Amino acid sequence: MQIVVHTHLVDSWTVLTVAGELDVVGGPELRQHVMTATQTGASNLVFDLTGVDFIDSFGLGVLVGALKRVRMVDGDLRLVIPERRVRRVLDVCDLDRVFVIADTVEIAIGAEPVAWSK
Repeated sequence: MQIVVHTHLVDSWTVLTVAGELDVVGGPELRQHVMTATQTGASNLVFDLTGVDFIDSFGLGVLVGALKRVRMVDGDLRLVIPERRVRRVLDVCDLDRVFVIADTVEIAIGAEPVAWSK
């Protein structure tokens, strides 16, 4: 299944709303949107994954790659994942220690950043 990605701004954050499956088929599409956003100056991203019903290791790699990309320009990436089944995949991989994961875009934007070192 292909994914659909829509981009809009909320305050100083670029929100990418994603629907579909974040896997080997859909992952490259999201990666391209991230590259486009960062090339046009966006450094703070929120991935609204409310419409994502499946994520695999390839999709996780896209998320981690996007995080690395924005952190290289002193930005941040936050995730919105209200679906517990999808969120559990990140929890099992300990990625909940790396990403801010929230139930809504508003909560994600207002959350404290995850501490990290370069």
